Amino acid sequence: MLGTILQIAFLLFSLSLLMNFWRLAKGPDLPDRILALDTIYINSLALLLLLGIHQNSQTYLEAALLIAMFGFVGTIAAGKFLLRGDLIE
Repeated sequence: MLGTILQIAFLLFSLSLLMNFWRLAKGPDLPDRILALDTIYINSLALLLLLGIHQNSQTYLEAALLIAMFGFVGTIAAGKFLLRGDLIE
């Protein structure tokens, strides 16, 4: 049962990741592309956690925490750049 659910989740998150890459390439504005990048890291984080559950390993959890921290900092930096035009005041 868990194997079937994991396969379905892999499929759905992979499909979502492909749609985010499409939005990143086609996005009409810069905020849409920043949002697509933010969603790409969240979906890749979910895929990494699903892989950790599938392989029963906690190493993937630590990697997911690092990706989450870097993604948060990247989103803050991109938002600050979008609002002010520079990163360092």
